[in-house]
Amino acid sequence: MTKIYTKTGDKGETSLFTGKRVPKNDPYIDALGTVDECNSAIGASLAFLPKSASAVRDQLTAIQHALFDLGAALATPRTSASQSKIAKTRFDHEGVELLEMWIDSWEQELPPLKTFILPGGHPAGAMLHLARSICRRAERLVVPINQETDVSDDVLMYLNRLSDYLFVVSRFVNHHLNSPETLWEQHKPLPK
Repeated sequence: MTKIYTKTGDKGETSLFTGKRVPKNDPYIDALGTVDECNSAIGASLAFLPKSASAVRDQLTAIQHALFDLGAALATPRTSASQSKIAKTRFDHEGVELLEMWIDSWEQELPPLKTFILPGGHPAGAMLHLARSICRRAERLVVPINQETDVSDDVLMYLNRLSDYLFVVSRFVNHHLNSPETLWEQHKPLPK
């Protein structure tokens, strides 16, 4: 990489991988930015996560790499990109299967849920809850792009499964680090 600033975005535009210039509030850029926010929240959770949680750390780092690949696929609209660019930025289903395997593994070590839980707990767990909610927003932003067949179905499936994974791993982290979950209480009176 060269200089961090290019000055090409000074007028509120940026480029997709196809080379097409779009406004920075374009649906593709909005989705890309939200995926980046999710990735950053995962990075923040890693900063709080003890080194002893090496399996979780390894998975989260792999997910951060996958989110860059997913971003490349989002930045390459299939209806306007060349076949070579689509091939270069393809996003495959194997990531979805890996997330499902990890979810199943962590769920075996958790007490079953009987009610909703409030986001929070250990700082690493709380950041994973934040990453989950950002991931859900990214998924909502990708839906209209996916409906136009401009992105692989695997991108949308990955975001959906990733939010599930982030929920389960946040519970695992809180459980592993002895930070009890706060159960939701319907119509709980406010303190006076």
